[in-house]
Amino acid sequence: MGSSQLSRWGLFCYGVLALFLLYLPLLAVGFASVSKARYLSFPIRAYDFKWYGESLASDSVRELLFVSLKVAGIVTVISMVVGFFGALAFARYHWRFRSLFQKVILLPIFFPQTVLGLALLIWFNALGVIPSWHTAVVAHLVWISPIATLVIAIRAYSFDPALEDAARDLGCTTFQILREVTIPLLWPGVVSAGLFAFLLSWGNFPLSLFTTGADSTLPEWLYAKMVSGYSPLIPAVGILTVVASAVTILLAWLGWSAYRWIPEKTGN
Repeated sequence: MGSSQLSRWGLFCYGVLALFLLYLPLLAVGFASVSKARYLSFPIRAYDFKWYGESLASDSVRELLFVSLKVAGIVTVISMVVGFFGALAFARYHWRFRSLFQKVILLPIFFPQTVLGLALLIWFNALGVIPSWHTAVVAHLVWISPIATLVIAIRAYSFDPALEDAARDLGCTTFQILREVTIPLLWPGVVSAGLFAFLLSWGNFPLSLFTTGADSTLPEWLYAKMVSGYSPLIPAVGILTVVASAVTILLAWLGWSAYRWIPEKTGN
């Protein structure tokens, strides 16, 4: 018993240490964002929160934020739809070319994003398409949709086919089975896939760099400023994007908790 408790404490300490090491760079960025000096130096001699005010008041930052949200929002919605039906083909139904489909759907994930972005840029140029945020949406979907498919497929593998068969025996149509049985059972996976899609698109730099053209997203702007004209405004914007991502996850968790609580409350 004592050995088991010691192992649990050891795993707990290991987890805390791993999280500390993972989030230590963010802590350094947070300190840099409140430095009064224009250039980063440690230890920080004077603190000032004016950079957060300047980032929130900047028209260019707001425009970049709008472009990033627009791309991430569209990618999220399309990835959830494509991932839902792709997961059914991947894990739920047995058909002739299922094995080939499972292999092909994984290929974009294993491509380096820089190579994939360059390939898409060459393809857009060959088609005569001018790169913009629209092409960035397509590029993000090429890489993110397979990930959404796999996330939903995890849920689909635990799907009991007998539930659909029972609904069909009771006289339900295919659309009714999809609406009343399949979608509710796979909905947790769809929501998880949507969160993954939003966060992966929101913070994506390599694909955006090659495919946005004259438009720019926040990751591209942060990189350009780090290379050419650093100021504490850069880490301040970075911290705000991290906070926005954390708030998105928190809201999704609260929404899902409320979604689960309503049926339980109704049942009681």
